Amino acid sequence: MGVDYYKILQVDKNAKDDDLKKAYRKLAMKWHPDKNPNNKKEAEAKFKQISEAYEVLSDPQKRAIYDQYGEEGLKGQVPSPDAGGPGGATFFQTGDGPNVFRFNPRDANDIFSEFFGSSSPFGRMGGGGPGLGMRGGSRTFGGMFGDDIFSSFGEGRPMNQAPRKAPPIENTLPCSLEELYKGTIKKMKISREIADASGKTLPVQEILTIDIKPGWKKGTKITFPEKGNEQPNVIPADLVFIIDEKPHSTFTREGNDLVVMQKISLAEALTGYTVHLTTLDGRSLTIPITNVIHPNYEEVVLREGMPIPKDPSKRGNLRIKFNIKFPTRLTAEQKSGIKKLLAP
Repeated sequence: MGVDYYKILQVDKNAKDDDLKKAYRKLAMKWHPDKNPNNKKEAEAKFKQISEAYEVLSDPQKRAIYDQYGEEGLKGQVPSPDAGGPGGATFFQTGDGPNVFRFNPRDANDIFSEFFGSSSPFGRMGGGGPGLGMRGGSRTFGGMFGDDIFSSFGEGRPMNQAPRKAPPIENTLPCSLEELYKGTIKKMKISREIADASGKTLPVQEILTIDIKPGWKKGTKITFPEKGNEQPNVIPADLVFIIDEKPHSTFTREGNDLVVMQKISLAEALTGYTVHLTTLDGRSLTIPITNVIHPNYEEVVLREGMPIPKDPSKRGNLRIKFNIKFPTRLTAEQKSGIKKLLAP
């Protein structure tokens, strides 16, 4: 049988993938040459054996050949398990035919590096700076690692791989134009799952307070970091509220300006018109217009628009547009009168 890989990894022949990973993690950390400066030769030999055993037993094809033919067959000339002879029989084959299986153990440091994310993690665990590692550092091994070094590594996760961050959870937050003009406080009730010390999750409810500032626009995002559900090995999602603007019966918003449309008659357009408006904060505005109002005319009232978020003391403008109602027909007498009045 040669070398007993199961015995080297201290697992039984029915060991699953998780069992092999746990065994390799423990033994590779114990016998890594950097951790054994006083008996480096022995450590290097054991480290190589452990890596070779893990490489074989964690690979279904290599493991199948090893279980059937042992170490000698694995490193000799043995066809792969699915390359059988007539009737499905398996056989040894000498020479270099196309079905020959050859196993050449990989470098132990390469296997360690793939598993842990580094060929030698010991130099970085104390903080990563110069003088903190085993090579060229003055700190003692026991002081760096303590008694439970293996707790520093996740179950089967490379040591330099951080928990993944769950994608953000986005929710629309409808606001009236008055709320965006004056600012307001909104309270949102959320339900989420949190984990206790044992990893068990339980539902909780929270009240989140959102301070909406004067002048905020549609699309403004308010983020509550890590307010999503808590899960093992996952950083909770950020909870994001996105401002949406409800339609208003009088005003529309264009950037920091407010726009209002007034319907007037042709006579009002020609002879003058007074606009009466109630602002978003409840004030009454009276704006007399003595100019002739043509279809593209726009009356601008300075600083009566939306507050500017970065400086709420400043405001956009109020822009008044007009929809002029023309008569559908005129009598001959009316036409004659208009011609006389508007004659050059």
